[in-house]
Amino acid sequence: QVEVVESGGVSVQSGGSLKLSCSASGDTYTMNTMGWFRQAPGKEREGVAGIDSAGSTSYADIGKGRFTISQAGAKSTIYLQMNSLKPEDTAMYYCAALEGYTSDQLGSYNYNYWGRGTQVTVSS
Repeated sequence: QVEVVESGGVSVQSGGSLKLSCSASGDTYTMNTMGWFRQAPGKEREGVAGIDSAGSTSYADIGKGRFTISQAGAKSTIYLQMNSLKPEDTAMYYCAALEGYTSDQLGSYNYNYWGRGTQVTVSS
């Protein structure tokens, strides 16, 4: 059993920065890949960034140059540093964990375990 918990979502003004955190607990020894996804009201869930235990990362175009994904030494904790936030970044942000590796870190269908999400609101 694996539990994934996100934190750090708040309301910020446009242009601001925010750092989200995510920790996976339980049987995490096979959790080699973790990722961030987001879903805005009325829109489909989309991949934001992914990282694996080897340090390989992937970014969606929506966050390139603004968002940075990183992991703690234990590799079951990841972060998403978001800079230059825009109102269109407003969404529920979800963290997910995957058993093993994938060439498609941004594909939500690959992930086995999901957190409940943390809300990010960016006001203009």
